[in-house]
Amino acid sequence: MKRASIIFVLILCTFISCRQSEEKKEPVISDNSEFTKIIKEDYELYIPQEEIKAVLILFGGYPEVAEDIKREFKILDTTRQNGIAVILSNFNQKLWLEESEKYQLAKSLQNIIVQNQLPTDNIYIGGFSSGGVVSLLISDFIVSRKQFYIDPKGVFIVDSPIDLVALYQSSEKNIKRNFSQTSVEESKWLIATLGDSLGNPKGDIKNYEDKSVFTLKTDNTSNLRKLKSTKIRLYTEPDTLWWKENRMADYDQTNAFYIKELSKSLNDKGYKNVEYIATKNKGYRASGERHPHSWSIVDKKDLINWMMSK
Repeated sequence: MKRASIIFVLILCTFISCRQSEEKKEPVISDNSEFTKIIKEDYELYIPQEEIKAVLILFGGYPEVAEDIKREFKILDTTRQNGIAVILSNFNQKLWLEESEKYQLAKSLQNIIVQNQLPTDNIYIGGFSSGGVVSLLISDFIVSRKQFYIDPKGVFIVDSPIDLVALYQSSEKNIKRNFSQTSVEESKWLIATLGDSLGNPKGDIKNYEDKSVFTLKTDNTSNLRKLKSTKIRLYTEPDTLWWKENRMADYDQTNAFYIKELSKSLNDKGYKNVEYIATKNKGYRASGERHPHSWSIVDKKDLINWMMSK
């Protein structure tokens, strides 16, 4: 898959580096012995030395691995202070999940938790950009299958591209608009990727409904049906001026538009624990670059309070 910087407005993950984690068979104890750090090929695990009260599983955006998540979302000190173990997954580059991928990922997460004797009764899953898509889909899958006993109490997304039909249609707009060569090339890649696997949504919308978190056109949320009793947070920063100036994007081409519509849809369908959190001027990359599509829109302390509340 293409690993270049992603400009397309609905994937929007421009982290260039994609470093692979170094595999180590033995856990590495931090110098201050405040937590145990275990680095494997597929994930990094941080376990506080004190009582473990919860587990937080994080998925990065399209090219992100654990190192990138740590750089952009500096939450490890806060989780350690609150007795929360953190799994940083290297699983990425997914706009949707096949059933076999869901099974393998759920099995892998359960094995990590069981083998490291982590609690199974207070698990939270969250992700940035496409990692948020993975978080919602895998959470719904885990809750729906009896062989898994790591049901998340809560799941959250950070400015994620949740509507695959919207991705396809926005790509068509970008190509027609021809704002930049990079945007056009990325949009062509998206149309080819989605088209090859799912067809054209004009005639094959059922394929998109089967894979997508949300399909606004048909108000489809079938891939979230098992999360009706699960706490859900939907973070986004709807800075329409930034998107217009930097990407020539309309509001209905942004993740924020569809995230807000998803919130309305879930509330209308009786989901009692859905929070739509729209931020202002909080989106900045670790480099200092202003970008509303960033991990930084999440208030880390407030996230921890949400996790620890009943």
